[in-house]
Amino acid sequence: MKEKFYLTTPIYYPNGNLHIGHTYCTIAADTIKRFKNYQGYDAYFTTGTDEHGQKIAQTAADFGMKPLEYVDRIVEDTKELWKLLDIEYDSFIRSTDPQHEKNVQNIFQTLYDKGEIYKGEYEGFYCTPCESFWTESQMDEEHNCPDCGRPTHKAKESTYFFKLSEYTDKLLDYYKTHPDFIKPKSREREMINNFLKDGLEDLSVSRSSVEWGVPVPFDEEHVIYVWIDALSCYLSAIGYGFDEEKFNAYWPAGVHLVGKEIVRFHVIIWPALLMAMDLPLPKQIFGHGWILFDDDKMSKSKGNIQYPEPIVNLYGVDALRYFLLKEFTFGEDGSFTVDKFLKRMNSDLANDLGNLLSRTVSMIEKYTDGEIPSPSDAIGPDEDLKELLLGTKAKVEEAMEEWQFSDALESIWQAVRRTNKYVDETEPWIICKDEDQTRIKTVLYNLAESLRIISVLLYPFMKETALKLREQLGLCENPSFEEADTWGLLEIGTKVEKKAPIFPRVDIEKERERLAKANDDLNEERMEKLGGSKKLVDKHTKPEITIDDFGKLEIRVAKVESVEDHPNADRLYLLNLKMGCEKKTIVSSIKDFYKPEDLVGKNIVIVNNLKPHNFRGIESAGMLLAAEDEDGKLSLLTTMEEIADGSCVY
Repeated sequence: MKEKFYLTTPIYYPNGNLHIGHTYCTIAADTIKRFKNYQGYDAYFTTGTDEHGQKIAQTAADFGMKPLEYVDRIVEDTKELWKLLDIEYDSFIRSTDPQHEKNVQNIFQTLYDKGEIYKGEYEGFYCTPCESFWTESQMDEEHNCPDCGRPTHKAKESTYFFKLSEYTDKLLDYYKTHPDFIKPKSREREMINNFLKDGLEDLSVSRSSVEWGVPVPFDEEHVIYVWIDALSCYLSAIGYGFDEEKFNAYWPAGVHLVGKEIVRFHVIIWPALLMAMDLPLPKQIFGHGWILFDDDKMSKSKGNIQYPEPIVNLYGVDALRYFLLKEFTFGEDGSFTVDKFLKRMNSDLANDLGNLLSRTVSMIEKYTDGEIPSPSDAIGPDEDLKELLLGTKAKVEEAMEEWQFSDALESIWQAVRRTNKYVDETEPWIICKDEDQTRIKTVLYNLAESLRIISVLLYPFMKETALKLREQLGLCENPSFEEADTWGLLEIGTKVEKKAPIFPRVDIEKERERLAKANDDLNEERMEKLGGSKKLVDKHTKPEITIDDFGKLEIRVAKVESVEDHPNADRLYLLNLKMGCEKKTIVSSIKDFYKPEDLVGKNIVIVNNLKPHNFRGIESAGMLLAAEDEDGKLSLLTTMEEIADGSCVY
């Protein structure tokens, strides 16, 4: 039976805006899966989406959609992207899968019954975009989120806590006895110095007044907070709770690949939860770096996103896979620029590999009637070439033990460059004139055999390219890794066939403009579709209205007379409003953004004739109007000049 190997990417937040920074981790995981299978393992690869939370619910509401309806379309787009990138995942887990939600409740109940979870009250600083609470000591003087850098706000609510504080020493001991648990080693030092050195605090693991989530099984006022929900997806994806045979076969995971910004959750919260559940810990958590754009983190708000689709559509999936895996040291940040990509494609793919294949096949067609010739005894350059090619497999395996894709590909490209050098050393265009054709046949065989071994080594990294190499060499079957250990497997008489260049050279200046336009076009289309553009109306989800439609709305200016906490909901305000002689109360969820003293006495704009709705026992008679930017900052609408409350807005 093959040895099992389980690997995962993070369970992504479904923002519908996957750029090459997001695809980097998934391409890396897909490459690991292919490579482990190539080595003879039974590798199982999980990815998926984390779909619960206040932010998703609010975004869906902005589009007039239910949360599940909203995320369904994003998940569909995500799967289409993975298909385009030839990602061969085995399981796509969604946190909204019914079986997973059942698992989450069972895990929460188990931890509660064991005394690992208790009910209390949390007061701290909350980052809405990250959906994370932070303590004073974890933030800067301006109380910005240490993960995303955005402002936080003070929040207080009833919550259930996980006794994370009891796991400080256990985690430190585990790190010490399992030195490969956190990679690269710099991530371990960060976690110890920034979070564990002074002791951990208990962790809030539920939210009240948030409906879009998995309910706490014994307290319907609370939903289970994102990290228990999201992290346990790794278990549900391989049968936890319903297919114990499969689960026991693959768990513990061989490696979780995660971005460096979420290492904390995976090396502190996740192992503590597993310890509390009496489950084995993953063998390794690998925190990779970011792909930056011109040395700045890719961000929708900064307008510096590079999408993968235009690159794949213009140059093929392997050009992108090669660049991401070769250009950057896995575990460190790397900077993407269009010029770097195009230059790498010209130098490595078109010049080194593409040209080597093209001229080898051309010479075989010209000098030996298109058939692989029979070689004779090797001499000096032949032996050097053979030795390097046969030693490359071990170098690739050594690099992949540490997930160093760049080093693995560099070893392969050393073989490519050495084979090109062999052409210059042997000068086939001269020796072909010899009356004795023995030498030219040997040289051409060695070139073709080198390309065969290169195709074997490239297969888990660049499958499409490897198969194109083999096709021109007359090889129809997919390679096996063992073939890279042996010289001379290319059968004499095999018919080669020259085809179009596998990587044509490109004009960098022209392609820079072409790629930029394709990226901008896709960015505009995607921003409009997902509500991230500067346009206030999403034309795909909200139809045009007439003046008669607008006339149905009664929009008025209202003065805030007082603000009260909702008696039955920790995160809601009761705004008592005055509009001339009329007074009314509106229930609002703006508590995360405003203090009562910020609101009292202010004029705001409301929809006055909205049908009343009951929010936890209090009737709300109207709706506040507010603007929210893509970073989660919210601002209530008001008027430029002081105007009497009760005034109509036209």
